[in-house]
Amino acid sequence: MRDRLAGLPRLELIAGTPRVAIASSHRSRRRGLAGRKVVADSSLALLLPRTRSVHTVGMAFDLDVIWLDSTGTVVRVDLGVPPMRVRTCLRAVQVIETPAGCSAAVLAALPGAVFP
Repeated sequence: MRDRLAGLPRLELIAGTPRVAIASSHRSRRRGLAGRKVVADSSLALLLPRTRSVHTVGMAFDLDVIWLDSTGTVVRVDLGVPPMRVRTCLRAVQVIETPAGCSAAVLAALPGAVFP
């Protein structure tokens, strides 16, 4: 399968951390991480701007979900969200998804991050 994140703009938080793919179009948001067979890839992270809710329908693995406010500060982290779930955070305006267990490197580079 072709990499679903190929061609998306990427954000490098700080040197040595995973680069975060930015899914800003409707198509890239819809495709997201669903359909991937990767279970744990610490270099895989996806930013979904302008969202307060995510679902894990179609996921083959659990996700860590990092919720960010308008300044990019972490307001909540949901670890190990299994497939077929919906999560919402009304304080958030964007979210970063990573495979479960892979969020620590992203969290370390974000302002206001608190390790759960």
